[in-house]
Amino acid sequence: MRKFTLILSVCFVVIMMATFASAQQISGEYIESRNMDVYTGHCFAMSEVNLAGDQAILAWRVSKGEWNGVKLDGLSVVGVAKASGTLGPSYTDPYPAKVVLITDEKATPEQREALKSFAQEMGGELFKNIVEAEAAPINLEVEYQGEHPMAGRVDAGKLASVHARALTDKDHICGNEQTYYKPLAPTAHSMPAVAALDQFNGEGLGVTWTLHEKRSAFVGHFAR
Repeated sequence: MRKFTLILSVCFVVIMMATFASAQQISGEYIESRNMDVYTGHCFAMSEVNLAGDQAILAWRVSKGEWNGVKLDGLSVVGVAKASGTLGPSYTDPYPAKVVLITDEKATPEQREALKSFAQEMGGELFKNIVEAEAAPINLEVEYQGEHPMAGRVDAGKLASVHARALTDKDHICGNEQTYYKPLAPTAHSMPAVAALDQFNGEGLGVTWTLHEKRSAFVGHFAR
């Protein structure tokens, strides 16, 4: 009986490990910024609703994995969004939104389609309407302090950039700051950061922007 129970226990562990491994088919690093503070106090957050937060840049770099059976190791994708309202609050409707998708110029046509599908899955409703697709050299790096992502940067050619630095004591303005909003895409672990630069110079959204020193960024990593 003990031997039978042991065999069942081992089988259960093997099945759980296999299930976990199959679920973790793709992983990598993530950077986000939008034109509103995500690390902020309640009063500051309320002052920006319906006035800001309708623009966002979301970027992923696949460290390892595949999507729809296509290997994407080392490739990146960036989505630049212009929504109809403030992204984040549960009581506002920011949709429909428009997105310019920038895929890694190193990707093959098949990989670009897979990157598009991946980005739309991760971005959800925000990435439903892609109005323009571009290819560009993309460099994405995240800096860690121990296991915690603290800073990072992404440059998608000359089209879009987010340079995020770690929060410091000088970024506490009212003294009641918190991570007021969640990231716009699912992450395994992320931390708020300051976007020293948040910039979009492309076409397709009817707007371009260059923002500096807003507590508007997230840096982290994902696993699906």
